[in-house]
Amino acid sequence: MLAEAVGNACTASRNRWHNRPVHLDDVWLRYHRGTPWVLQAVNARVEPGDIVVVLGRNGAGKSTLLQLIAGVLRPTRGRVSDRPAVVGWVPERFPADQAGTVTGYLRAMAAVRGLRPAAAARAVDAWVQRLGLDAFRDVKLPELSKGTAQKVGLAQALLAPPDLLILDEPWEGLDAATRDLVPGIVLEVVARGGSVLVSDHRGETVRLPGAATWTVADGTLTTAAPDSGQRCVVEVAVEAADLAGAVARLREQGHHVLRVREEVGS
Repeated sequence: MLAEAVGNACTASRNRWHNRPVHLDDVWLRYHRGTPWVLQAVNARVEPGDIVVVLGRNGAGKSTLLQLIAGVLRPTRGRVSDRPAVVGWVPERFPADQAGTVTGYLRAMAAVRGLRPAAAARAVDAWVQRLGLDAFRDVKLPELSKGTAQKVGLAQALLAPPDLLILDEPWEGLDAATRDLVPGIVLEVVARGGSVLVSDHRGETVRLPGAATWTVADGTLTTAAPDSGQRCVVEVAVEAADLAGAVARLREQGHHVLRVREEVGS
């Protein structure tokens, strides 16, 4: 069996384009007057080239925070400013209860993002192939499984290269092959000078070296700068009978176990 553990990453320096930082200035939000505040007194900024991991228990306000930054919600008080022109937003659950096929929906979204028909067709084809959606081109959205619908949600956010990509639990419902693509997509956005925010409770974000950490708890936000140490991914081969013990020992030593797989032919 093979266990992948993260020790110390090998992060390339990040190009920073002309985008301005996104600012959250004294942001408060509640859904109705007289109800408790979901978020309060939030102050933060996202620089071009940043990767930010948003942590917190279920119901803490992670999704609300991401929706505010994406522009899906407006703050009750305060403001979110300097949001870039192209924002890719991937909600935790893609709303697949819409008319049309996968191809029709993606082409419509490409047009909304300002792509001309030829460019839209190229972008749709590229992401359909990359995310393994070829077999679903003509399938109607309501007929998709949750995982396939999530792939469509990811594709629509990337049709026009985003300056800010916001992913709410992006690994949820995806097959293993597509989950493995997400870190590379994140790093591509950053390499172009974009910024990425991602929430995650699966532990997948250990694959995103150089990420800052935001923690949402009790309606407030705590921020932490990226770990200055580099991280590398190491594959460790162990006997199948000792798998559980090996994983436990790696975790006790402060390593993150990314995945476990059976080695073919072992």
